[in-house]
Formats: sequence, structure tokens, C-alpha cells
Amino acid sequence: MSENNATVPTQESPDTQATRTFTQDEVNAIVGKRLSEEKGKYADYDVLKEKASKYDEAQEAAKSELQKATEAAESYKTQLEELKKRDEIRSIREKISSETGVPASLLTSDTEEACKAQAEAILAFSKPTSYPSVKDSGEVHHTTASKPEDQFKEWFDANFR
Repeated sequence: MSENNATVPTQESPDTQATRTFTQDEVNAIVGKRLSEEKGKYADYDVLKEKASKYDEAQEAAKSELQKATEAAESYKTQLEELKKRDEIRSIREKISSETGVPASLLTSDTEEACKAQAEAILAFSKPTSYPSVKDSGEVHHTTASKPEDQFKEWFDANFR
């Protein structure tokens, strides 16, 4: 390797200025010394970086534990509200059932007013307003035949022959 020379002015006195020439090896030594000094300043950087990383992980773990607890609490709160709503609907249906006589299992509405309307509709449907008309005016017919075929034959003969 060839040697390169560098000229650097030096200050001996303010009046006289001399220049000094450095070889490449001297420059490399000076730069290496400065680099090692700078590296020394940050020698504990990896240790500090590792500690910061561990701290961040601990914060995440604590945060996730808190999040888990919060999510569980929200889930329990939702379940409790759902159970309260179901109990309220069940009590409304039982109340309307006892007032109207309609079985609670037939009521499907969620509010008291809707359940009352539903129960009234069921009652209106279940109670006929008039009895069906009877063509033979309600007379009882006595037959001597015991089999349905014989009864049909008697009826047919009486009505169509």
C-alpha cells in the first residue's frame, strides 16, 4: 500500500504558522482513536436499549391485563343487562297471562301494551261469536245399523231413493 501524505497547518505561535505532514497510517490512527472515543460514549447503548425494550414489554403486559379485565367486565355487564331484560319480559308475559287467561307461552311481544293486544287477539280468535248452523235442525237420528257402511247405506237410501 502506498503512503499518502496529508498536510495540516499547526499553530505554534500566532506569528508563525508551520505545516505538518501526516502519513496515512498516522491519519488512520488518529481517526481510529476518535472513533473509539465516540464508541466509548455509547458503549452502554445496547444495555439501555434492552432495558427500554423490557420496560415496554412489561407495560404491554400490564396493559393487556387491564384490557382483559375491562373486556371481561363489559361482557359481564352485557350479560347482566340481557338477563334483566329477559326477566322483565317474562314477568310482563306472566302478568298479562294471569290477567287474560292466555298462556304465557303464546305471548311473544316485549312490551306490556303489545302483550295485551296480542292476548286480546288470541282471545278474540279462540271464542267464536256464533255457533255453526245445523242443517238437520238438531234432531237425533236413530239407526239400526252398527257399521259405518250400513249407516251410510241407510242415509243414502233415505235421501236419494
